[in-house]
Amino acid sequence: MKETETGSSDLTPVLADADSLENQSPRGLASVSGAVFNICTTMVGAGIMSIPATVKVLGIIPGFAVMFMIAVLVDITVEFLLRYTQSGKSTTYAGLMAESFGSLGSLAVQICVMVTNLGCLIIYLIIIGDVLCGNESGGTLHLGVLQEWFGIQWWNSRAYVILFVVLFVMLPLVFLPHMNSLRHSSAISILLAVVFIAISSAMAIYAFWKGKTQNMRLLPDFANQVSIFDLFTTVPVLVTGFGFHVNIHPIRSELSRPSDMSYAVRISLAISIAIYFSIGFFGYMLFGESIMSDILVNFDQNSDSAIGQLVNNTVRLSYAMHLALVFPVINFSLRTNIDELLFAKKPVLAKDKSRFTILTCLLLALTYTIAIVIPNIWYFFQFLGSTTVVCLSFIFPGAIVLRDVHGISRRKDKVMAILVIIMAILTSMIAIATNLWTVG
Repeated sequence: MKETETGSSDLTPVLADADSLENQSPRGLASVSGAVFNICTTMVGAGIMSIPATVKVLGIIPGFAVMFMIAVLVDITVEFLLRYTQSGKSTTYAGLMAESFGSLGSLAVQICVMVTNLGCLIIYLIIIGDVLCGNESGGTLHLGVLQEWFGIQWWNSRAYVILFVVLFVMLPLVFLPHMNSLRHSSAISILLAVVFIAISSAMAIYAFWKGKTQNMRLLPDFANQVSIFDLFTTVPVLVTGFGFHVNIHPIRSELSRPSDMSYAVRISLAISIAIYFSIGFFGYMLFGESIMSDILVNFDQNSDSAIGQLVNNTVRLSYAMHLALVFPVINFSLRTNIDELLFAKKPVLAKDKSRFTILTCLLLALTYTIAIVIPNIWYFFQFLGSTTVVCLSFIFPGAIVLRDVHGISRRKDKVMAILVIIMAILTSMIAIATNLWTVG
C-alpha cells in the first residue's frame, strides 16, 4: 500500500468484494470512536491483571506517576511514527523502518511483531484454558469454571474447550476484512474490563465500609520488602500495557482523516490510564500486601461462600471473554507483518483471497497447537515479549527520528529520542537482570 504525493492513499481492503460496501476501500469507513476502541483493546490485554501487583511494589503515588510518564513517552513515540509516515510513502511499521534502515530495519520490526503478538495470542489461549478448564500447579489441581459446574468431562477438557472458542468465537472475528470491522468486539472487550473494575471497586468500597481493608502504602517499602531494583521490574509490565505501536498503521489507514489518529491516540491513552489506575488502586485496596502477581488468584482464594464463588466466576468468565475479543485485534497486525515478510514481492494481501484465508487459518492452527502442546510457555514469551515491546514502543521510533531520512526532525525531537532510547535500554537491562537474579 503506497501513498501519493498529495497524502491520499490507494488502499485496498483485506478482502476485495466490489458488491459489498464493507469490502470497499477502507479509507473513510472508520470513525475516531472505532479507532479509540481498537487502540484501547490493543493496550488493555492480559496485563491488566498484573497492574495491582505493580502498584503494590511502587506504592500508589509512584505507581500513578510511572503510568502517566510511560503514557506520555508512548504518545511522543507514536507522534514520531505518525510524522514520518506522513512524510514518507510507507503505510506499515516495517516499511517505515525500511525507509530509514533498509531491509534489516524492516526485518527487525517484523521479528519483534511476530515474537510479541504470537506470544500474546498463545498466552491468551492458555489463560482462557486455565479459566474454563483449570490447570495443575505444584501438584494441586485447580478446577476451571466448566469443571466446577459440570464436573470433569471429556468435552470440557482443555483441548476441546479451546478448540470450541477458537472455531466459534475467534475464527469469525479474524476473518473480518478491516481493522474497523473489529470496533464492536473491541468496544465489548473494553466494557468487560470496566465490569471487572466495577466488581473490584464495589468489593473494595464494601470492605472499606466494614473496616476490613488493609493499609495501603503511598510509597515503596524500602525498609522491608522492596529494593530499588525491584522498581525496574514493574516498567516492562506497564510498557507492555501501553504498547500498541504495531496497530498504528492499520488503524490510521482506515480513518477518513489520518490527522485524527493523534486525537484518537490521546483519548485511548487517557482511557487506559483510568482503567489501569482504577484496577491498581481498588485491587490493592481490596487485597493489600497479599495481592498476587495475577489478581485472579486472589479472587479464587476468596470464593469460599456462595456469593464469593459467584463473584469469582463472574470475574474469571468476563476476563476470558475479554481476552477472546482482544485476540483478533492482535492477530490482525501479526498476519499483516508475516505476509509482508514472506510475500513482499507478491500483490497485497487484499488481492489474494486464497492467500489471506490460508495464512489466517495456519496462524490460528499454529497458535492453538502451541497453546495445547506447551501450556507452560508463559515465562519464555513473557521474557521475550517484554524485550521486543520495548523495541517496538521506544527504541525503533527513536532510531527513526535520529536517522531522519526526511529531514523533518527538530533538535528537541532528537534529544527526546536519545533520552527515550537510553531510558528504554537501561530499564530493560536492569529489569531483566533483576528477574534473572530472583529466579536464580
